[in-house]
Amino acid sequence: MEWKTHGERQIYTNKWVNLCLVDVQQPDGRRWEYHVVRLRHLAVAAVVNDQQEVLMMWRHRFITDSWAWELPMGLVEEGESPEDAAAREVLEETGWRPGPIKPLIYAEPANGITDSQHHVFRADGATYDGPPTEENESDRIEWILLSEVRGMIDRREIVSSGSLVGLLYLLMDESIR
Repeated sequence: MEWKTHGERQIYTNKWVNLCLVDVQQPDGRRWEYHVVRLRHLAVAAVVNDQQEVLMMWRHRFITDSWAWELPMGLVEEGESPEDAAAREVLEETGWRPGPIKPLIYAEPANGITDSQHHVFRADGATYDGPPTEENESDRIEWILLSEVRGMIDRREIVSSGSLVGLLYLLMDESIR
């Protein structure tokens, strides 16, 4: 059963987020305005080295006032491909230049309220370039053994959906090999 849209109006907008009211009609005929959050798309990178470690950042998120491990990630800029954004974010946030980037998985984490797309990539290997240029992104940058990731997820040390989707898919992919 498909919902029909009859129009949309923005009620708030800036360079990060657009809040819209969408005039929708449900299959039963009921028509109303539905809140939709339109976000820029996200690129995430799971960088894995030869020791089966993944590059992660320990960071604070003020919105939830919590600390957790995350994969390097960031918004895709205008005119930038998600692959290029993922490589750029790894270098800016960690100081490591990732090896070749290849698609790992695509996700829409909350498609009942937002149009945000998460493009998750894998890079095998990285070369250290120097300190990160984004000084406000993380408290620590470490290579974490993939074998430790499941326990970290269970202990809620990894909670970001972009990181979870990428890491769980990576672990699933590794278990098949």
